[in-house]
Order: sequence, then C-alpha cells, then structure tokens
Amino acid sequence: MPQTLRREVCEANLRLPALGLVTLTWGNVSALDAKKGLVVIKGSGIPYADLTPDHMSVVDLADGRCVTGPKPSSDLATHLALYRRFPVIGGVVHTHSRWATVWAQAGRDIPVLGTTHADYFRGPVPCARPLTPEETTAGYEEATGHALAELFTDESILQLPAALAAGHGPFAWGRNAAEAVEHSLVLEEIAMTAWHTLALEPQAKLSQHVLDKHFSRKHGKNAYYGQ
Repeated sequence: MPQTLRREVCEANLRLPALGLVTLTWGNVSALDAKKGLVVIKGSGIPYADLTPDHMSVVDLADGRCVTGPKPSSDLATHLALYRRFPVIGGVVHTHSRWATVWAQAGRDIPVLGTTHADYFRGPVPCARPLTPEETTAGYEEATGHALAELFTDESILQLPAALAAGHGPFAWGRNAAEAVEHSLVLEEIAMTAWHTLALEPQAKLSQHVLDKHFSRKHGKNAYYGQ
C-alpha cells in the first residue's frame, strides 16, 4: 500500500482550499504510483476540513477497482483515462475554480496574452469538445478524459499541462501531485487575467517569439529562469 503517496496526495488536496481553488468539496487531486500500477485519489464527498491520508482511495490503474480506502471521487475515471493515455503524467487535479470554469462554460480556449501564461503553457489552454449524448449517457467521466486527451500528443501533454472540459471545469496535471496543483493555480490566475485583459483590449495578443522565449527559458535543457 503506497502510504507515502497517500500522505502526499492528502497534502496536495488540502492545498486546494488553502489556495482558493475549491468551494465545498468541488475538487480532487490524484497521483500515480507507476511501478505498482496504483492511483491514489481523494475519497468522494469528504469535507476538506476532515481530510486525512486515510480518506485517500487507492485504486488499480488497469481496472479502476478500489484496493483500499473509501469510495473514490466520482471523477476517478477521468483521471484514469489521462494516466492510461499519457504515462508521463504523475498527478492530476480537477477543480471548479471560478475563472477557469468561466472559460470552460463558455467553451473557449484561454489565449496566450502575456508572459505569465507563456512561462507555463506553450500555447493557448484548450477547451475540449462537448460530449455527445451517447458519451454523456454511457461512461460520462471516462468520456470526459478521452475528450481531454484528444487535445494532446505525447510531446505536448507536459508543454500544455491543463485543459478545460467544456461546460464543466478545468483539469491540470504534472509529473507529480504537487506540480499538478501548481499548474492548477497558474491556470486560475491566467484565466482571470485573460478575461480582464480582453475586456480592456479585445485585440490583445502576445507575439509568438516572446511566447517561445519565455517557455524555453523556463523549460528544457537550456532553461535558466526559475530553476
């Protein structure tokens, strides 16, 4: 049983309300133990004030079966779909954070308007397509994960570590749970600043060469910013 990972995932979940990213129980963090083929995720409907490592569910990556702990979050199948498609992902966060959810409900990508965005995302944060009636009826949560996964390649998944589920809310990921939470926080900030920027200047945009510079100076073998 990955007890250390349960503690890490619990701590990552507790950061969500501390950072103002969740209301009530509207959020969850998971992490993958790739060697054991297990995923740890917040238990369903448990108030954050009561959360302990024992409230983390341990599930089998292959079949989603709960190995130990409480009933997993209802978003489990979305997390599993992302882990199965992109093995490089080690942590996933889902919230209904206010500003990112505004963009998700509008069905809009978040454009790159400034260097804060470019430091973390090598392009617009994409919004997935709406689900079909058939997808919504059968396997809704898993279909959500597949719709998100359609937006990415193996190369781009960590260059664009977040996306919006249309009409639903944001998902973010990283190499581990802590990094996924950081990306969730950055996503909320750029969602907020993008909305206000476009209200002030609808034609605002960031030059491609500036985007490339800011992303490359923070990521990759020649990175030198924020190391």
